[in-house]
Amino acid sequence: MEFRELLPRRRMVRHYRDEPVAREVVERVVETVRRAPSAGYSQGQRLLVVTGPEGRAEIARICSDGPREGLEPWLDSAPVHVLVCAREQDYHDRYRQPDKLAAGGGEEIDWPVPYWFVDAGAALMLLLLAAIDEGLAAGVGGVPLAQAAELRDTFGIPEDLSLVALVTIGHPAPDPGWSAVTSRRTQPRREPAQVIQWERWG
Repeated sequence: MEFRELLPRRRMVRHYRDEPVAREVVERVVETVRRAPSAGYSQGQRLLVVTGPEGRAEIARICSDGPREGLEPWLDSAPVHVLVCAREQDYHDRYRQPDKLAAGGGEEIDWPVPYWFVDAGAALMLLLLAAIDEGLAAGVGGVPLAQAAELRDTFGIPEDLSLVALVTIGHPAPDPGWSAVTSRRTQPRREPAQVIQWERWG
């Protein structure tokens, strides 16, 4: 699928058919993160892929508020859950190596933004696009701190990883309940002139 065909199909899907995704397809989707950009090639992105029924049920228990009237079962219906994580220390380790220290005058750079989260976002977008390229759909949910702590305990996630987001992947099913209440339906898309400036701001 060409990129210009793929991009308009990207949307957050919050309901999936009761149909598994083949292991080789999941592997192709998640391995795309190895091509994600990362500052200094630090490669601090990490994924936990959960496809077994017990693990998925635990994620749904931890991360959902339970059934909500008029909304389709999002987490319970997803056959693939991917926890996107970032390891900050990989960035400090990389930028303390001789080539990076030389470029920075002998000191690790003063990070202007936490690029480990920037890079996790890039990996997350690759997951979304790769899922669509495979004829699947995907959604993203945040991971509040209390839920992150329970996920960490339940799945043995190391303390040096930050949980950035939960991505669900599967064969899409209608989700009119979610679509009616999500921001995509309630907020207009900004016009290009509101988002993109040319040559000089304003």
